[in-house]
Amino acid sequence: MFHQTVKLMGRQLMQNSVRFGSHGGVPGENLPFQIQNRYRLTAVFILFFGSGIAAPYVIVRHQLLKK
Repeated sequence: MFHQTVKLMGRQLMQNSVRFGSHGGVPGENLPFQIQNRYRLTAVFILFFGSGIAAPYVIVRHQLLKK
């Protein structure tokens, strides 16, 4: 009984958020970066993940070169 009520309330909440949402259901509209240009998207991903992978090495190098 309680499970059915919660399930119904969740379904109504999702329907209302999709129906009255400000994004209109357009894929990629709510992302913080543009996905129309494939090459720009690739460059942004490389910079984002590359900076995260390189940061520890740059920090360690900086600490080792410090006097």
